[in-house]
Amino acid sequence: MWKYYALLSAFFAALTAIFAKIGVKDINSDLATAIRTSVILLLTWGIAAAGNHLSEAKDIPSHTWLFLILSGMATGLSWLFYFKALQVGDVSRVAPIDKLSVPITLCLAFLFLKEPASPRVIIGALLITAGSIVMLAK
Repeated sequence: MWKYYALLSAFFAALTAIFAKIGVKDINSDLATAIRTSVILLLTWGIAAAGNHLSEAKDIPSHTWLFLILSGMATGLSWLFYFKALQVGDVSRVAPIDKLSVPITLCLAFLFLKEPASPRVIIGALLITAGSIVMLAK
């Protein structure tokens, strides 16, 4: 089931790039990011409320809170820089650089989470990196 969620994530990430490029055309990219984040805030809290998960927040350990907050900060910074890049660059050039997050994530997962570095995963990361470089060349 996780593969379907990952594919849906990729599809909506692609839509995000297209919609964001159009959306940042006439306004400051920081303001555009704030608007986008507000929509996400309402959507995700609404989903959590609809699923009756709000009461679970009191049971979240402090260690988990810390890493969720750090993840949120990293996401926010990623979005701010992504929107700035989209505002001044072409989606077809910004998106490949953004997708370098995949091999970077794999390296961090190997180092910090001790996930296995199989030859297939390493080759895949190298192919993603090579693909991004090829797409950036003018």
